[in-house]
Amino acid sequence: MNILFVLTSHDQLGNTGEKTGFWIEEFAAPYYVLADNGATITLASPKGGQPPIDPKSELADFQTSATQRFDDDKALQEKLANTQRLDQVSADAFDAVFYPGGHGPLWDLTDNADSIRLIESFIAQNKIVSAVCHAPTVLLRVKDQQGNPWVNGKKVTAFSNSEEAAVGLTDVVPELLEDALAALGASYSKTDDWHAYCVEDGQLITGQNPASSEAVANAVLQRIQ
Repeated sequence: MNILFVLTSHDQLGNTGEKTGFWIEEFAAPYYVLADNGATITLASPKGGQPPIDPKSELADFQTSATQRFDDDKALQEKLANTQRLDQVSADAFDAVFYPGGHGPLWDLTDNADSIRLIESFIAQNKIVSAVCHAPTVLLRVKDQQGNPWVNGKKVTAFSNSEEAAVGLTDVVPELLEDALAALGASYSKTDDWHAYCVEDGQLITGQNPASSEAVANAVLQRIQ
């Protein structure tokens, strides 16, 4: 099993002056689920090198067994510091792609031509495309072979409007994913805020929030196996 993780390179939270990036739990939890089950995982990001960690995801309230394991995992920290550049990876070498969330992807992965090309290549090869929390933003510009939005008619979830409101960023983010996905014709669904929720539809596997990260990884694992 070869799986590609694509992380954000963006560290500015809109015009707030605050930092953002990827959410550690959404990287660490699925990474260990997959790696512990024999997957070989490659890490990439638009700029390569060290992707920015959302500092809020390092706060005590958001620590889990997976993030604590990451904190002690010098080998994975070193691997994370040396992600490949996104324009240098190809779907050909992988069985699935996974996008961890955090607010960063909203700014640098929604319209990223390399990411769009990569996902469309995974789709063409009938391979798994997965994303959690804010990372389903990577699907918004992806087209099918007829040039229509790939998510049109597909069951999908992502960080909800109510969760965005709860963290006070409704007016900061470029777009609300619940609304943006529905506007493209996706069949968006969600559960209660902060509860685990994973949706599968064909090749596509999505999770609503950080708590959903492990469920998405397990779904990816089952599908590949």
